[in-house]
Amino acid sequence: MEQAAITRTVKVAAGVFAPGHIGELTRIVPFEMVDDVLAATGTFQRRVRLVPARVTVYLLLAGALFAELGYRQVFDRLCAGLAGLAPARPSGSALRQARQRLGAAPLKALFNLVRGPVATTAAATRWRGLLVVAVDGTLLSVPDAPANLAVFSKQRCNSGAGGYPQIRLTALVACGTRAVIGAAFGPATTGELEYASRLTGDLRPGMLLLGDRNFAAADLLNRFAATGAHLLVRCKSGRKLPPVARCGDGTFLARLGAPTVRVIDAEISIATSQGVRIGHYRLLTTLTDPSAHPACELIRLYHERWEIETAYAELKSTILGGRVLRARTPAGVEQEVWALLVAYQALRTAMTDATDSVPGTDPDRAGFTVALSAARDQLILAAGIIADTIIDLVGVIGRHVLAQLLPQRRVRTKDRIVKRAISKYNARGPAIDRTTYKATISINMLTTDP
Repeated sequence: MEQAAITRTVKVAAGVFAPGHIGELTRIVPFEMVDDVLAATGTFQRRVRLVPARVTVYLLLAGALFAELGYRQVFDRLCAGLAGLAPARPSGSALRQARQRLGAAPLKALFNLVRGPVATTAAATRWRGLLVVAVDGTLLSVPDAPANLAVFSKQRCNSGAGGYPQIRLTALVACGTRAVIGAAFGPATTGELEYASRLTGDLRPGMLLLGDRNFAAADLLNRFAATGAHLLVRCKSGRKLPPVARCGDGTFLARLGAPTVRVIDAEISIATSQGVRIGHYRLLTTLTDPSAHPACELIRLYHERWEIETAYAELKSTILGGRVLRARTPAGVEQEVWALLVAYQALRTAMTDATDSVPGTDPDRAGFTVALSAARDQLILAAGIIADTIIDLVGVIGRHVLAQLLPQRRVRTKDRIVKRAISKYNARGPAIDRTTYKATISINMLTTDP
């Protein structure tokens, strides 16, 4: 293959990550960064190939944006905007061998460069000077291939049957921007707590970590607290925590291994036109000063934990569309997940840059579906493969996001139900109330006498 054709392939394979009209993503995954990663991991091609290593990296990133397509079809999208300049179309075997030569290490290294909280002036990302982050886990399905089955197990349902083998992904996400700070994944037979413990290196002083009841294990909380980050974690209401002191606002202090935690008990009422529902929440926090960190504010803040659930929905429902990953080997699965996380982080960064360009705009109002659609369109058009002299800090994707901002978040409630069951035999019936109601939320602090 001629060197000029290879250069054209490289530029086209950059697609959405190329300079020019879509410069907001270029700052995240530029050619130079990819080349440095390939050099550092020793995966740069040693001879001229039809599909060079740099092209393979961008092919994988583009594949994350077109989860419904095979890699040959993704390559066609990368070349669609070149008209008569398109390079030779590689075979499916050539693309597979290129991915195998590359391995997972460059994509993991690339993720380590782009991950982290996105810089923003939005107040929604912090609470009283603390960066609010959340930790949680989810499951992703992988192909039912012999190589995958040797490593990844199927999750059994009530009937005893199993679906696809699955991997467990646990991530640390910045609330507000929903950018990924850290991630760990592997076989689903390993629990969330083990993967979460691998993320302690991503926690820093100045952070406030939100977690659900599954992360209230004393050993894990001690490891989290040792990083200097503050914690706000829900625990079971009946958990025995011997008090050591009482605070003036009705909360009390208790020992949980090395750290002293403040225990907040509250009754939360949600009133809709259909009636009132009451729930009891018990929160543990290392913020022990009631005057500096009011309990009522912490209870309201805990709701931000849902930001990570939304991030997983964007990964699994919006990008993947509920589909199984492509890779049929464990090494390929690892490579594909790192590529998926890099592409997600690139989109999230572009969205935050766009909302940050309009002071006072909450990052929550940026539509992920809008950004993904704009990125796919730009990739197909091969827009901006020639660098401009002026870098557009908002770009086409950002302008689409700003033109279609979501409305301010409303107070409303919706039961967590399966709207469309995989099998009609598992459906919960037609009597489910699927209406979303406007709600009024009331918080009543409960006083526990030590």
